[in-house]
Amino acid sequence: MKIRKDDTVVIIAGKDSGKKGKVRRALLNEDRVIVEGLNMIKRHSRAGRAARQAGIIELEAPIHVSNVMLVCGKCGKPTRVSFRFLDDGKKVRICNSCREVID
Repeated sequence: MKIRKDDTVVIIAGKDSGKKGKVRRALLNEDRVIVEGLNMIKRHSRAGRAARQAGIIELEAPIHVSNVMLVCGKCGKPTRVSFRFLDDGKKVRICNSCREVID
């Protein structure tokens, strides 16, 4: 997957399209990411044994990776990502807009 934890992404589809956020978690097996403060849903929960409060809880839902786009740190634009190998053999991500190394 081309998007990793702590990347800044912009949502390009859905109710939160156009908003930016930081990736909190990347779910590799499901091709989904959880973005901080975006794609919020409400869940009803019962009281647990000890500390869990009953009521309506707002939490971030996973969003499919195809609905987010990585924001380049250098140019600040949403961009596609490609991969290159450096001279020392390390594989890095490349911004397709400005051709700079993202990692």
